[in-house]
Amino acid sequence: MLPVLSGLPGAADPSRLLADDPMSEPLTYPGRLPSGAGLLADGRFLPMSEEAGALGDRRVRSGSRVVRLADHLASLGAGPMESRHPVVAVGSNAAPGQLHRKFTTAGIRPVVPLTPATVHGVAPGVSAHVSRNAYLPAAPVRVAGASLLFVVWVDDAQLAALDATEPNYLRLPLPPSSFPVCLSSGEVLPSCHVYAGRHGCLVDEEGEPLRLAPQPELIGHLLARSAKLRRLFGRTPEEFVARARRDDGTREAAHALFRSDGLADPGAGLAGELSRVPDPERRRRS
Repeated sequence: MLPVLSGLPGAADPSRLLADDPMSEPLTYPGRLPSGAGLLADGRFLPMSEEAGALGDRRVRSGSRVVRLADHLASLGAGPMESRHPVVAVGSNAAPGQLHRKFTTAGIRPVVPLTPATVHGVAPGVSAHVSRNAYLPAAPVRVAGASLLFVVWVDDAQLAALDATEPNYLRLPLPPSSFPVCLSSGEVLPSCHVYAGRHGCLVDEEGEPLRLAPQPELIGHLLARSAKLRRLFGRTPEEFVARARRDDGTREAAHALFRSDGLADPGAGLAGELSRVPDPERRRRS
């Protein structure tokens, strides 16, 4: 069984999934992740079945009731599955607490299904920038194997809101011929998107992309590697977060230092490869 975001904190209890988010607690990035499929609905995460068949026929447990996903979405006045866009989440977009905060901040109702999926050829790496929320965010990288990640199913307004929160990324199609996204039912999604980093990715001493790890471990590793980074951000993950929150100039200096000190490869990641892939969804909308 593939682990959910291998190397990261374990999946959270459903009752605690919205307790906090990485935007408010940077060292918890990517946030509390579900143990399986579910529906984020107005501040609650409702467990969902994972049987084969139409996604709308999956069952959602809401209190003592078990209802079809399609019926529950309709009862909430939310968009049906047929009108939603699947997006592979390699970082905090898989955390219900982060999604809830992003959508409520944008004034959009947070009703979003999440389903685990095996994504071939992709793993969570680390973008070569420091986010304005003071964490080192994920970015997809190409790998030989597969990862168990989450697909978030967003409507048009939610997709636009997510795009607005990802200025350091390009939302690009994942071609199923090269990067199949397989649901737990065995279905391969005919189309799917992912946010690919604009800045390349952080790399190890051999030049291979780093894999996403808990923030204290990841930040500590980078501080140990670079004296220049320690002078800029201090010696501990806590100092790093405090200084990263202080001003834009410090974060921008980190972006330049990652390259000059050999901590990053601007060409690493999937942005260059995926930007050449035709987007069938864009053609349908035009």
